[in-house]
Amino acid sequence: MPDTPTAPVIHGDVPGSFARAVLAERHPALIEKVRAAFPYGPHQHRALDALLRNTADGVIEPLDDTAHDRERWEAWGGEWFGRPWFDAPFLWAESYFYRQLLGAVGYFTEGAWQGVDPFQPFKRAELDTPETEAELAAVDRLATASEAERERGLLLGALWGNRADLGFRIDAGGADPGADTRLVADDSDAVWAALPKGGGATVSLVADNSGRELLADLLLADHLLTHGRAARVELQVKPYPYYVSDAMTADVVDCVRHLTRAGGGAAEAGGRLWAAMGDGRLLLRAHPFSCAPLPYADMPDDLRAEFAATTLTVLKGDLNYRRLVGDRLWEPTTSFAERTAYWPTPVVALRTLKSDVIVGLDPEVRGALDAAEPHQKWRVSGAHALVQAHT
Repeated sequence: MPDTPTAPVIHGDVPGSFARAVLAERHPALIEKVRAAFPYGPHQHRALDALLRNTADGVIEPLDDTAHDRERWEAWGGEWFGRPWFDAPFLWAESYFYRQLLGAVGYFTEGAWQGVDPFQPFKRAELDTPETEAELAAVDRLATASEAERERGLLLGALWGNRADLGFRIDAGGADPGADTRLVADDSDAVWAALPKGGGATVSLVADNSGRELLADLLLADHLLTHGRAARVELQVKPYPYYVSDAMTADVVDCVRHLTRAGGGAAEAGGRLWAAMGDGRLLLRAHPFSCAPLPYADMPDDLRAEFAATTLTVLKGDLNYRRLVGDRLWEPTTSFAERTAYWPTPVVALRTLKSDVIVGLDPEVRGALDAAEPHQKWRVSGAHALVQAHT
């Protein structure tokens, strides 16, 4: 970071806070949801019970001596071992909870449950919904939209993720009531200015969620490649299950297959994406640091070099935003450009607001949000979004 951060790091020890609710309520509920999703054996049930007790009133325990990533987690934050979960930084505690959950169900351990994604049923179920079917059917209307409408629709579809009504956005004659007014920052024009047609750009697209959101991301990637906005797209995914719905390679394959079977324009896009993966124009990357409980300012040199070799980085979603600017209680008018000055390329954030972190707001926008939503609920409601660029 360019300056020493002064905003306080977010912790889960504040009663009534969003972070506290995630650690005390969301995580226990997720343990039970995962338990119900698979016919796990006695060993997994005992381990899930132990994790449930530990997160409620225990202390953070180190990984087992045989864990392949024990040293990595010790380097990432071993000082938090032996302390209550609520004492650790929120980002660290969240991330380590998911690592412990994977350990409880045997994801990394040699045996029958090794490599079985505990969140897979939730991810795949989101693809098989009437809403997804309707949105993909609407891709056919892209042909009747102007180029500007098409590009804005695809960008906003990727922005809003599973809240997006893609059909509304790509319908040449349609309008999405209130969508643009819910954008608290909109640097969309800067995105396209950074990617002139025929410029041979390489875009690094750091994915967030799988399911419907990933479908929208892939349609955006297809547009960039097909219409000359990029010569190559590097899709950054997670190397193992993370934050319930974060995209992995298997989820990308599921989504591309789903597109190819959708019919119409969606199937054509799916075919192009399949071919682009085959010839290297759409490249998948999965760096271990993508699951780190640390800000991107601490990224290792090899990952920094990957980003530095691209023309533009687009980071999707709330978690990537927290890691991009730092998981702190920033004053909302703090400069986005200053908080991202360390990034080795021009960078864009596409993010729906689902946590306390926010920078880069105009004072007038911040004031209007505070007046409309007491106690700054606008920060976590998911009803607002932003496109922020530092180019």
